[in-house]
Amino acid sequence: MPAGKKPEHAVYIYGIVPSDVETTLDARGVGSPPAKVRTVARGDIAALVSLVDTKKPLGRPEDLTAHEALLDQTAAEAPVLPVRFGAVMTDEEAVVEELLSAHYEEFVTALEELEGKAEFVVRGRYELDAVLREMLAADEEVVRLRDAIRDKPEDATRNERMALGERIANAIAARREVDTQTVVQALTDVGGTVNVREPTHDEDAAHVACLIDLSAQHDLESAVDKIAREWVDRVNVRLLGPLAPYDFVVKTEV
Repeated sequence: MPAGKKPEHAVYIYGIVPSDVETTLDARGVGSPPAKVRTVARGDIAALVSLVDTKKPLGRPEDLTAHEALLDQTAAEAPVLPVRFGAVMTDEEAVVEELLSAHYEEFVTALEELEGKAEFVVRGRYELDAVLREMLAADEEVVRLRDAIRDKPEDATRNERMALGERIANAIAARREVDTQTVVQALTDVGGTVNVREPTHDEDAAHVACLIDLSAQHDLESAVDKIAREWVDRVNVRLLGPLAPYDFVVKTEV
């Protein structure tokens, strides 16, 4: 290659896996068209990689989706250490020497600890009308403020509207704390290690990640189903997974 000329391709890295993991023929990664995924091994560990065109920028929403989808599909079958989205290296030799060899013992130990496990995420979103009814039944001040602004101009009731909004927000936060602990206890009871995520929406009731043995997945699903039945018409509950253990390992930097 002439001096100063940029290589046409680089090696994109998704995650670290045991070296006996085999990629499927239909496994596809980032890029347009999606690149074929393969492994680059060193001893007992390997990197999930694909070639990317250096002339095409990464960072499209589709690329992030492909990155996470590949890691999540892998996590359902084998332990995987996620690498941060967008990580590239010059060639396979660099992957072996600068990534796998440089962090060999660390990666081996982490993969051993994740053997047979995957992450799941429980997410609850309040049915706002139901929660508001709870507040009206439990808090006379909410009722007073609601009545104070009813059928009145916004400018004339600005203070009351602000007070009502603050009281509702505080009440939701208090309910979220209690409901989150309900989820945490249920996940802990089935053997999960939990990590409480920060709410991403004002109406979040719970957002909890759980690392658990895949052999206990049925117990986990049953526990979440029980919560969903108890919270029917009050909280919309979703269980996501199996996922790569994003909340329980430090994403590898390249």
